[in-house]
Amino acid sequence: MVACLMLPGAAWAGQRQQPAVSAAANTPAPTLDGLWKGQLKVPGGQLEVIFRLQKLAGGEYFSVLDVPLQKVSRMNVKADVKGDTVRLFAEEAATRFVGRVSADSKQMSGIWQAPGYKVPLVLNFSPIQSMTAKNVRLTPPYREEEATFSNLTVNTRLSGTLTVPAGAGPFPAVVLISDSGPQDRDGAVGDFATLGLLADYLTRRGVAVLRFDDRGVGKSGGTPATTTADLVSDAQAGLNYLRTRPEIDLSHLGLVGHGEGGNVALLAAAQPLPPAFVVALAAYGLPGRDIVVQQQATTLRTLGTENNQIEAATKRQMAMLEIIRQTTDNAQAQAIVANMLKQNNAAIDNVTAQSSASEMTSTHYRYFLAFNPIEKLTGVNCPVLLLNGTSDLTINAEANLNALSKGLKLNKNVTVKKISGANHLFQPDPTKWPIVNGQQQPNFSPEAQETIREWIVAQTKK
Repeated sequence: MVACLMLPGAAWAGQRQQPAVSAAANTPAPTLDGLWKGQLKVPGGQLEVIFRLQKLAGGEYFSVLDVPLQKVSRMNVKADVKGDTVRLFAEEAATRFVGRVSADSKQMSGIWQAPGYKVPLVLNFSPIQSMTAKNVRLTPPYREEEATFSNLTVNTRLSGTLTVPAGAGPFPAVVLISDSGPQDRDGAVGDFATLGLLADYLTRRGVAVLRFDDRGVGKSGGTPATTTADLVSDAQAGLNYLRTRPEIDLSHLGLVGHGEGGNVALLAAAQPLPPAFVVALAAYGLPGRDIVVQQQATTLRTLGTENNQIEAATKRQMAMLEIIRQTTDNAQAQAIVANMLKQNNAAIDNVTAQSSASEMTSTHYRYFLAFNPIEKLTGVNCPVLLLNGTSDLTINAEANLNALSKGLKLNKNVTVKKISGANHLFQPDPTKWPIVNGQQQPNFSPEAQETIREWIVAQTKK
């Protein structure tokens, strides 16, 4: 077990976090957008840690942490910036990093701290690369253009990329919907572009694809959506845009959602003017409260924590969630939760505890805890493909697939499949990664890609 990732606190999977960010009056805040990578010294060796920071339209930062060797992906991080000082807190792992950005904004030097563990860490900046831009991006064998369309429901302009197969068409088409948290059009996590890679694969094989920046990210306007239900109108706006394109086969126009995006796609399919089909990749099937508890237990188990410690942590977490549910007065709830966080983890200071408590009593967090993914699935009548990886540490494939299948029991055209060894990003087992420039690089599971393509094509023949 690694000392830096011990004693997780309360984690939650569907979080669209919006951490508070402020700047000192006498020092302008640096530009942090990109990847911050460093080698963390741990007993017995070292681990590469990667923070991804993305500044949103409102000025706050969206941030996640990847630790590839521990299969940690997209762990939620709260970011606070004051002048050239940056504080990054990963509540799920009970760890924090406080560092100072260099004058050229290329390096961040500071201290990584966890319960009983404290070590210097230097993070080096690298820009987020496009999905194929390792060196030179070759011109793809299909048409590619910038697409801008409006979500009239919230009066917001969204921007993305439309890729259309070579030829006259019309082609079957899909709109890709990203996982939780503000995402760019490629669904980039570190250097890995889940949606960008899937779009390229499908377009090369005859399916037109629209992928777009989430609200407040990249070239899209607006501010990040508050709830899963709020995102349905973005998916509908994407479908409406494709309906105006002559290259698109309107009778075979679907939605493909990843993670929370899968739930968005299913909700959209229960609305008037639904898609012709839905592909849900690692969508949530259990209520948010159950996901939160399950995710913490999985993280602890992966890190080698003993069963009695997992049971104790689960009880503490459930007590905290019950306080949030019962206490409608936010100020009162925040005070109680902040106190519980400090009691559970001595590494959390007052500022971090208050910030975490504020987030955990937010409108979105309360919504997620109460969100039941199967509640409206009886209204989904179009064909559905449910796909999960067996090595997904974010959600349990078996439990969530069973729940979604139960919710869709009235639908006679539901296909369920598990991809052996694939994680939440649908990367295969590392032993199956291709070698690029002498090094193994993660790829989108070929089995998953072909399953998606084959199933979409099958819908066009019905």
